[in-house]
Amino acid sequence: MRTAYDIIIRPIITEKSMEAIEEKKYVFEVAPPANKIEIRKAIETIQGKTKRMGVHVGKRSDMKKAYIQLTADSKAIELFEGMV
Repeated sequence: MRTAYDIIIRPIITEKSMEAIEEKKYVFEVAPPANKIEIRKAIETIQGKTKRMGVHVGKRSDMKKAYIQLTADSKAIELFEGMV
């Protein structure tokens, strides 16, 4: 049994795919043996779930963030060297 993350490999980020987002069209790289039904179910699974609080209906976040604080004597993360 494949999980949703086995079916949806990664988003495709190109100029053409970014223009398609305005029309609510998204492009993903998917596993070759996956069919349309499996892809649809995987996307629905990966997206944030709806949450109800009384009469208000909202959506939970579909991503997870991690804030990391390094100690004073630790080495800086090289990925963020040129961004600051």
